[in-house]
Formats: sequence, structure tokens, C-alpha cells
Amino acid sequence: MSVQIFGDQVTEERGENARMSAFVGAIAVGDLVKSTLGPKGMDKLLQSASNQDFAMVTNDGATILKSIPFDNPAAKVLVNIAKVQDDEVGDGTTSVTVLSAELLREAEKLIDQKIHPQTIIEGYRLACSTSLAALAKVAVNNGNNPEIFKKDLLNISRTTLSSKILSQDKEHFSKLAVDAILRLKGSTNLNHIQIIKKVGGKLSDSFLDEGFILDKKFGINQPKKITNCKILIANTSMDTDKVKIFGAKFKVDSTSKLAELEKAEKLKMREKVDKIKKYGINCFINRQLIYDFPEQQFTDSKINSIEHADFDGIERLALVTGGEVVSTFDTPEHVKLGYCDSIEEVIIGEDVMTKFTGVAAGEACTIVLRGATEQVLDEAERSLHDALSVLSQTTRETSTVLGGGCSEMIMSKAVDQISANETGKKSLAIEAFARALRQLPTILADNAGFDSSDLVSKLRSAIYNGMTTSGLNLNNGTITDMRDLGIVESYKLKRSVVASASEAAEVLLRVDNIIRAKPRTADRNQGH
Repeated sequence: MSVQIFGDQVTEERGENARMSAFVGAIAVGDLVKSTLGPKGMDKLLQSASNQDFAMVTNDGATILKSIPFDNPAAKVLVNIAKVQDDEVGDGTTSVTVLSAELLREAEKLIDQKIHPQTIIEGYRLACSTSLAALAKVAVNNGNNPEIFKKDLLNISRTTLSSKILSQDKEHFSKLAVDAILRLKGSTNLNHIQIIKKVGGKLSDSFLDEGFILDKKFGINQPKKITNCKILIANTSMDTDKVKIFGAKFKVDSTSKLAELEKAEKLKMREKVDKIKKYGINCFINRQLIYDFPEQQFTDSKINSIEHADFDGIERLALVTGGEVVSTFDTPEHVKLGYCDSIEEVIIGEDVMTKFTGVAAGEACTIVLRGATEQVLDEAERSLHDALSVLSQTTRETSTVLGGGCSEMIMSKAVDQISANETGKKSLAIEAFARALRQLPTILADNAGFDSSDLVSKLRSAIYNGMTTSGLNLNNGTITDMRDLGIVESYKLKRSVVASASEAAEVLLRVDNIIRAKPRTADRNQGH
């Protein structure tokens, strides 16, 4: 008779069952996102149950997994790896989920053959380090040659975008993304790239503006365009033509005294404006409001003013124009003014915005996305964000590898070779790892509607026979040289996919008990 040691409402799954439920969950998640992989991958339409109007169409693995609530613990592990991959590299979220699921699918077969999970884990570890070593060997680094490197970046960008909604206009967007990233000069801070989404027009109407676009207008009666701009960027209150002493009462015996008070305040404001004028500027941009009186004064002295520029806007603007954000105006000699060739009001879609052209520092830029519906715009932004993240990581770590299943096959070849040297059951686990790696090109071919077993075996023989740059050409279902096609991926991305996927598989393989319990409540603590 078994002893019941758990309280009520606690369920336990042991050994085989626990492992089964871990595997089943993970494999199901893998199958869910599998169809979005590669240039011929499909999108998912996610609809909210509570809010019928909200629908999202996406191809991004992390977005899909983030939006679906899973109950299965193993599924949650995969969601987490996709998220980490998204934060670390920005793309490859689907690959990492699928690879993990395939590793577990293989492990499940091995466990059926009564191979101990720890043996599998050892084999996987060995296989993983071998794969990473093989990947490092074939990685090419053109970081020292700016021209070739720019080509690499364009190729990476095309490869990343070819599986996304932007694939129709991937030439256009790849250039856009690479130009934007090269302007950052090696910084990985994507905040400097501002993305403005405007519904209307079509995707190919999107453009990159070398300058900076601020969603604001000039003050009243000020010229719509100024050139040779010296800009003072400030965060200061320009509304002291009001009494702002909180909780103070003024007793005045006549209205003339009140007028004097107002006059004093106006004078104070005028002094402030005069101080600002001393800077010799023709554009004043403030984060806070500018009241009518100072605005009038700015207009009279031929200074254009923009009020209430939002915080991000101000920070970016300072970065772009090479100025500093100022809050007191007593020391003109210490302040860096921003500079740009011209500032004008432009109309994008239906809205008037202010455009800064010919900016000094030029580390930032604005990408204006146009598209037919909000869903399209959101997905375009997600896709662009993936491309920008990968590119900015690549400027940091400049090695690249080939895509189209080429790198996976090279890794799988290396893994197969070491499995021959291993004896015993571990070698089965190592072979399983190689099979899981080969699943990625298989899925790519399946999604494109080709005969995957035929294609993948051709690819395998090409690579095993030393044609190490072969990969799948998914437009016509042949094996082609990936170098010629320019299907290049970031080395960091691939490395991160393999490492994370095998770690996640290992975590789930270690599970042999799943205990589900309600959280402890007050009455359960008293030993009832």
C-alpha cells in the first residue's frame, strides 16, 4: 500500500509520465512555430479572446510565444529561451525553439530505448561543444574591410528580412536598415533609431530620413523653414508669467498693485528670454510648455520655438544635433549648441512634423514606415527591429556564417564524426544531436513545399564531400552555393541558437518529477 504524503489538491507525475509530459509540451510548442521558419514560412494570426477587435499577424517566434498563455511547464521553458534569444540577438527566436523541440523529440526516442537521461545529457553536451567549434571554424570575419563588411551586413539584413513581411521589398528595407545601423558607428543602442509609423501608403513608400523628425510644430506666426540653424535644446519652464508660489496669498489694496506684480513677472520672463537670445540662436526647443508671451518674444527676435518636445525626442535630438540639454542660461560659454542645415515643417500622411536635415553628429536617424493597416505596420516594425538588432550585434561581433541550412549541416557533420569515436550508448545521443540539427534544413524545405528528404540528403552529401558553402536555394528547390546567393547570417546568432537550445533541452531532460500544488494558504499552514 502506498503512503499518501501530499496534502489535498496536489498531483504528482513521476518518472516516465513526468518526462513524457515535459516532452510533449515542448514538442507541441516546436510544432506550433515550426511553420513560420524560413523564407517560405507562414504567419500566425493571434486573436485576443477578451478583446475581439485586437488581432495580430506575426511571424516572429518570440512574439507568438509571448502572446500565448501556456499551462505546460516545458512549454514555458521554451518560451523563455525564445525571449532570451530575442533580447540577446533579436532574431533567430523560431530557430532556437524548433531546435530545442527537435532535440527533445530525439531524446524521447532514446529514452524509449532505455537509455538513461544523464547519458543523453552527456552526449548532448559533447555534441554541442563540437558543433560550436565547427561553427567557429567556418565563420568568416570581414570586420577589417569596410566595403566587404557592408556587403555582409546587406546580406544578413536580406536573409533576416526574407522570412518576414518585408520580404517583398527586402532590397529597399535592407538598405534602409544597414544605412541606419552604420550611422550608429558601432553603438548597439537602437533608441537612436526612431521609427515613426503612419498608416496609409504602401510598405515600399517607407523611407529612412538621414535627419531627425520630431512630431511637433513651430510656434504661431513663425516661418515654416529656417536654414543654418543654431539650436538651443532646453528643459526649463517658460511659463513664469503666472504666479506660481504655492500656498502663498497676496493681499493687494488696489488693482494697480496687481498690475505691478504682473509686470514684475513679465520682466522676469523677458530677462530669461534675453539671456536665451544672447546665445545667438535661431531655434529654441523646449521640453516644457512655452507660454504666449515668451513665444511672442521669440517670434519678434526671429527665433523659432518648439514647445513640449517629448522626452525621448529631446534626448535623441541632443544626440543628433550634437547639442546639450540646458536648464539654466547664465553661462553661454559652457553650453554646446546643436547645429543642423535646415529645419522645416513637412507633411507625412496627414500630420505636420518638423524635420531636421543636415545634422552634425548624425548618429541617429528616423525611419518612417508606411503601410496599409495597423497590423501590417506593427509587423513591419517587428521585422525591422529584428533586422536592426542583428545588424547592430554584428557590427560589434563581425563574424558571419552561411544560412540556408549550410551551417547546421556543417555542425551535424562534425557531430557525426565524433559519434564514431565514442563507444556505448553515448554515441547514440551524439548521433541524435546531429539528426536534430539536420531537422532545421528539413523544415526549411518542407515549409517551401519541396521534397525535404531528397533535398536534405543532397545537401548532406554536398557538404560531406567538401563543398562547404552549399545550402538550400528555397526559390527553386536546388542545392546552391550560399556565398553566391548572399545568404549570410550572423555568427553570434547561430552560436546563441545552438547553445541555448541544447541548454534548454538539457534542463527538461533532467526532470523526473512534476509536482503541481496549490499555493499554501493561511489555513493550510496550521496543519489542518
